[in-house]
Amino acid sequence: MTGEVFLHAPGTVSALGHDASRFRAALFAADAPRGLCESDRYSPGRTLALGLVEEPLPDMRDRERVWRSRNNALLRMAYAQVRAQADAAIERFGAARVAVIVGTSTSGIGESERANAFHRAHGRWPDEFHYGQQEIGAPSAYVAHESGARGPAYTVSTACSSGAKAMIAGARLLRAGIADAVICGGADSLCRFTVAGFSALESVAAGRCNPMSRHRNGINIGEGAALFVMTREPAPVRLAGWGESSDAHHMSAPDPDATGAIAAIAQALARAGIDASGLDYVNLHATATPLNDAMESRALAASGIRAPCSGTKPLTGHTLGAAGAIEAAICWATLAGNPHGALPPHWWDGAADPALPSLHLVAPGERAARAPRHALSLSFAFGGSNAALLLAAA
Repeated sequence: MTGEVFLHAPGTVSALGHDASRFRAALFAADAPRGLCESDRYSPGRTLALGLVEEPLPDMRDRERVWRSRNNALLRMAYAQVRAQADAAIERFGAARVAVIVGTSTSGIGESERANAFHRAHGRWPDEFHYGQQEIGAPSAYVAHESGARGPAYTVSTACSSGAKAMIAGARLLRAGIADAVICGGADSLCRFTVAGFSALESVAAGRCNPMSRHRNGINIGEGAALFVMTREPAPVRLAGWGESSDAHHMSAPDPDATGAIAAIAQALARAGIDASGLDYVNLHATATPLNDAMESRALAASGIRAPCSGTKPLTGHTLGAAGAIEAAICWATLAGNPHGALPPHWWDGAADPALPSLHLVAPGERAARAPRHALSLSFAFGGSNAALLLAAA
């Protein structure tokens, strides 16, 4: 089965807010960057800029112990925003025809950290801990449980491309006729494990990250979730194209020649039936690390992309397994209900790196020449897992 794949309005929670109106207002704000806060919550004694969700999350104590994790609380908040869409899909197609695919890299590792500390101190596991909280499959199983969907349910965990690849997997289920609707996206929660891990790689910036600058010196870790209900029925935005590739170059460093990234972009453009000149906006992966930004700028130059671009991780932090889904939601907001062509700003110090190809980086307050029709979202992960999503206004 073939056909168009549509994305209904997403549910998002991140450092930019936990509802559509706050998310949009913070995303397009032109006076100053929003989102990040300074905290040593996950790095005691070392204050870092983090994409922390500071709003109170749902109290998970009314759910079974196995579901009680911060990751699932983020998903519950995001799912509440799309529940009506999911309920309508289940009523229309039947629960067995609604699938769930969620990307993550942390799942409930934060709960495991606290449980292990308790075990070291007391010689037993805390009563509120359940081993299943930390399983990589837990996010998709939880959303299936919360929604009542009974179709295929599984988790994608490919580091920072997980959320994007979960959406691509959902599109494949629809086009193969295996499902009639897919609840898809990604979630990751802050924990000491990820902050310490990226710090060990000397990849974490103490202040707000500075993507594409010659002064860039690392990422900000963030958390959040984004969920879409994806169907073959019309909605404001289509997932018009996508591409995937694997560098097989290095465990953590991207291929400096950008061969895999270029291939993923080319696939997405070809599936959408447009060339690079048809793009109105590109959401960059833009981690603000020296190697990733260099690779990505070369990939765009080699692909002939001259569209306005921005990296939005200075607003959300790098939400790891959720990043691809949250940044797809950013593209959705850029394409839908945006007749004046507002573009997400690229927040940086303005100091271009002369070693990198020049990009059209969105200035605060800049607008597109027309209401945006096509937006490309890029995700590049450890291990060379590359994903490109091309969204189009329907």
